[in-house]
Amino acid sequence: MRALLAGLLLLWLALPAARAQGHGGEVSELQLQRSPEGLYLSAALQLELPELVRDALLKGISIHFTTEAEVLRERWYWSDKVMAHATRYLRLSYQPLTRRWRLMQSPVPFAATGLGVSLGQNFDELSDALAAIQRVSRWKIAEPGVLDDDSDYTVRFEFRLDLSQLPRPLQIGAVGGSSWNVALSRSVRLPAQEGAR
Repeated sequence: MRALLAGLLLLWLALPAARAQGHGGEVSELQLQRSPEGLYLSAALQLELPELVRDALLKGISIHFTTEAEVLRERWYWSDKVMAHATRYLRLSYQPLTRRWRLMQSPVPFAATGLGVSLGQNFDELSDALAAIQRVSRWKIAEPGVLDDDSDYTVRFEFRLDLSQLPRPLQIGAVGGSSWNVALSRSVRLPAQEGAR
């Protein structure tokens, strides 16, 4: 009986962790390029929007995504040191009157006033807007001089749906709901440059 109770307790504790891992696709390709101007990241995502997210979009609710990249240097005596951190914010919305999709991209969080520096694109189809979201091309994630040529680094990449930007009633319903949990991540090793050691 104790073994059964212990097993059920472990299963109950494991459920939130399983939900937290998320779903929605995968990072199918991740490339890094060092240059004198800094470190650039390119990625290809295989993104599948859950049906609840698609329904919210069609009802005129903007959906926000966050893309983050961290460059870490391993330290045996302490936790890894963050050498560089970059974040990119995306907002996807549907305009029912024009029947067009709008994708906004910004290096800073979107303000409630709508003001700020951002790049906007319009699309006729959701599939075209998603194709633009799924491509990250030559995104500068580290400035020149931040990384040593003779050190190895780990780059962590993460793409997720930002639930904190949803309207309050949807936030309450989305907490803990796996249908809203879109999170893709991948880590790659950035080796030292040849000839630097």
